[in-house]
Amino acid sequence: MELGRSYHIYNHANGMENIFRDEENYRFFLQQYVKYLSGVVDTYAYCLMPNHFHLLVGVMDEEQLMSTFPKFETLEKLISKQFAKFFSSYTQSFNKVYNRKGSLFIKNFKRTPIIDEHQWQETFIYIHLNPVKHGFVKDHPDWKWSSWHAYQNLNKTSNLQRAYFTNFYDGWEHVENMMKMKKEWLMNKNLE
Repeated sequence: MELGRSYHIYNHANGMENIFRDEENYRFFLQQYVKYLSGVVDTYAYCLMPNHFHLLVGVMDEEQLMSTFPKFETLEKLISKQFAKFFSSYTQSFNKVYNRKGSLFIKNFKRTPIIDEHQWQETFIYIHLNPVKHGFVKDHPDWKWSSWHAYQNLNKTSNLQRAYFTNFYDGWEHVENMMKMKKEWLMNKNLE
């Protein structure tokens, strides 16, 4: 388990627009994400909301990536290029469908390295509680566009690396207890 290779990645719509206007946008975003990034990062969690998204990912083994993508000098350039292709692909399609022009996302996506087990746990929970934090739903399982449902139904096929999260929790009950405590804290906090 290499925590230094895990990241919380997030981005927001450019301006006051939404990056997802209907259900097909969410589906297409996930489809393009898999197309451009499944061979570069392992995905542990995600949450897509109308104007922004969050991902918890782990960078794949550098040697394997550099042999698969030999023209890139550094791992950072490779990952940045794949994310750029992904964002560009989604934006071009979105612009065509909605007859708009220009950038859809804020130029540089944000990435925060995960440096310890506690931070990984907090990020996993934060991502899944984000729709509650922003008032889209009262309870996180009610938000359709998050990886929470893939963890609830382990028999269903998923592109997530679900087994990895067992490195950080002592069973599903542990996750749910942490979610409940964090949700209570969120609901009692004076949110923006």
